[in-house]
Amino acid sequence: MKTTLNVIVGSKNPVKVNAAKHIFSLYFPEHTIQCQGVHAPSGVPDQPLGEDETRIGAENRVKYCQAHYEADFYTAMEGGAEQFSYGAATFAFVVITNSEQFSVGRSSNLPLPPPFFKALLAGKELGDVMDEAFNTVNIKQQGGAIGLLTNHIATRESTYIQALTLAMAPFLHPTLYNQ
Repeated sequence: MKTTLNVIVGSKNPVKVNAAKHIFSLYFPEHTIQCQGVHAPSGVPDQPLGEDETRIGAENRVKYCQAHYEADFYTAMEGGAEQFSYGAATFAFVVITNSEQFSVGRSSNLPLPPPFFKALLAGKELGDVMDEAFNTVNIKQQGGAIGLLTNHIATRESTYIQALTLAMAPFLHPTLYNQ
């Protein structure tokens, strides 16, 4: 009989919950994965700008989950954008923690068209900018900007899955990371 592994995700967004469930199912196939998305405030603007603000949003979500829920693992994902020297891009930070480890990971960058980044600087959220540009509805709970700008070769969920996969390394090899 499989034992249950309880995972709390600091968001009710199905894309984030599905990405977390996917990763924990891969890494813990001998367990039944109970993955619950909960409302967890980020403490940063709805559209984080810059790597620090984005990472802090994910960390704040995880800390909130730890303070309010009992689970084996906690995770959160926060999407942000920044103007880098080579151009504007969107990306995500992920945080995974349990009682012994804490890990921060980051996705790869998706280049953003300059007018889209300007809209973010003016206070819009990327999901709303994408919905306007591509005539979609609530794309952030579907393929996201990543899906639209890559013609659905990549998706928001696939990007979270990659970042979460890499962020799991300290949990798989704790003796190496706790030296």
